[in-house]
Amino acid sequence: MPRVKGGFKTHRRHKRILKAARGYFLGRSKLFRTAVIQVQRAWAASYKGRKQRKRDMRRLWIQRINAAARLNGMSYSRFMHALKERDIQLDRKVLADMAVSEPQVFSKIVESVKA
Repeated sequence: MPRVKGGFKTHRRHKRILKAARGYFLGRSKLFRTAVIQVQRAWAASYKGRKQRKRDMRRLWIQRINAAARLNGMSYSRFMHALKERDIQLDRKVLADMAVSEPQVFSKIVESVKA
């Protein structure tokens, strides 16, 4: 049985992996076997990172809302509960942006919720 070298498809697969491994240290960017391992690890880490970023952003928004609410004499949990009771449908992203960029408007929201 003749030996099959792979040819076009193998070259294309190898090129795709080595292109993804550009910039890696030493053989991790030059040698196919080590590059495959490194690229798979990098892709797994980036997948996890995309999920983690969503959690991190939500934590940041909550911290900003809490700080701004406390400046106006209210805790975060009481503020969010009061928003739900008054049926004010602003999400945390918008509230955090308001707390940073427009503190006067945020203060008015807190005052309307307190009343």
